[in-house]
Amino acid sequence: MPLDPSIPHGDLTFAIIGAAMRVHSRLGPGLKEVHYQRDLMAEIIQNGREVKDEYFIELWDGDIWVGRLYLDLLVERLIVVECKASPHLLTNEQIGQVICYLSATGLPVGLLLNFGRKRLEYKRILPPKEREGWQAKIGRFLWRPDNAGPLPDFSASPNLRLVKPDDKPVSDTGSDTGSDTGSDK
Repeated sequence: MPLDPSIPHGDLTFAIIGAAMRVHSRLGPGLKEVHYQRDLMAEIIQNGREVKDEYFIELWDGDIWVGRLYLDLLVERLIVVECKASPHLLTNEQIGQVICYLSATGLPVGLLLNFGRKRLEYKRILPPKEREGWQAKIGRFLWRPDNAGPLPDFSASPNLRLVKPDDKPVSDTGSDTGSDTGSDK
């Protein structure tokens, strides 16, 4: 069956899903998420692809640090890969997590993989047509230290921006994510 041409980077997502299937066949269900994530990263690297694990993006509201988004894997600076090891089916909350990551980063496609079941469960996820409003939903996926205090209300903040650790745009798609990648924060 040919890949759907409307899915961005279909060949690459197909290859990542294939790598995930090989990992699941080797390890089976029942391990912690981190074991699948590490093995998947090794499998993707073995196939000659660039992968960053636990890729973090700083979220700032003006001069106030809000928190970090951690992407389990970022493949070829194009695809968000979120790994799970849940015995239950993937939930709308988990799908929403990937949608928020795509909305925030401007990346074209994400993969949600669940290694915790008898068979690998996977979903290709595209960003919403309208990316507005992601700020109101991203709070539950942010990492903040325990002593950081309550999360500020930044749902309508015009100053919200993302800063990548390497000060380069995450995507080669040329889309403007509204981030200030030249920041020294």
